[in-house]
Amino acid sequence: MTQLIENIKDWRSLRGELAKENKSVGFVPTMGALHEGHSSLVRKSKSENDVTLVSIFVNPTQFEDSQDLEKYPRTLVEDLKRLESDGADYVLFPRAEDMYADKYQYQVVENILSRDLCGAHRPGHFQGVLTVVLKLLNIAEAHRAYFGEKDFQQYVLIRGMAEAFFLKTEIVPCPTVREQDGLAMSSRNTRLSSDDRQRATLFPELLEHTTNPEEITRRLIDRGFFVDYIEEKWGRRFGAVRLGDVRLIDNVKI
Repeated sequence: MTQLIENIKDWRSLRGELAKENKSVGFVPTMGALHEGHSSLVRKSKSENDVTLVSIFVNPTQFEDSQDLEKYPRTLVEDLKRLESDGADYVLFPRAEDMYADKYQYQVVENILSRDLCGAHRPGHFQGVLTVVLKLLNIAEAHRAYFGEKDFQQYVLIRGMAEAFFLKTEIVPCPTVREQDGLAMSSRNTRLSSDDRQRATLFPELLEHTTNPEEITRRLIDRGFFVDYIEEKWGRRFGAVRLGDVRLIDNVKI
């Protein structure tokens, strides 16, 4: 049975007991509104560790738009049911006042990779991501932590942070999970209108099958997308677009 833990001190006490029993711990950090992509991370963790911890925390410091933060879906009851079905052992559901007892006075800043791609369009975003992930990794004290490749830039930054600060946790990338029509699974997909949801499938289709970033951009704009960027690096083609007030990101191997 999945156990919900709302107090960081309670988890740390439990983590000490797990260490005494020499049990390996896998960790899946999330912001909730879980879907099959998250479930795949949980299953991967369960296959490689004795115990799997999942965190659910909507991190306020990575949102540059307060309205975007307010609109982010919060579905704790459904999330817990999914995690119970997935076989997660523990769910950490911390309070913002505990995670940021310092009022965000201390922050993790990366000065090169975080300024590219999404970082160029979302100032302060990765600062918030890296800060909260460092906190969560220190709290979890996991042997391995699992991150989806849909957020590939985020994965690269977190992996680099773990190496730079000599963290003991191994950062494990996991393949992007997609809907049957090709759209990368995301909690934000539920906010798309029915028309925009149908149009959204053009985004991964063009990333995969059209090799010219300028042509991809033109065709998306023609279909009513607002394009933040289409760029190639790290052997991948990256894109970020908006349909209505919903921002979608994706990437594919070249």
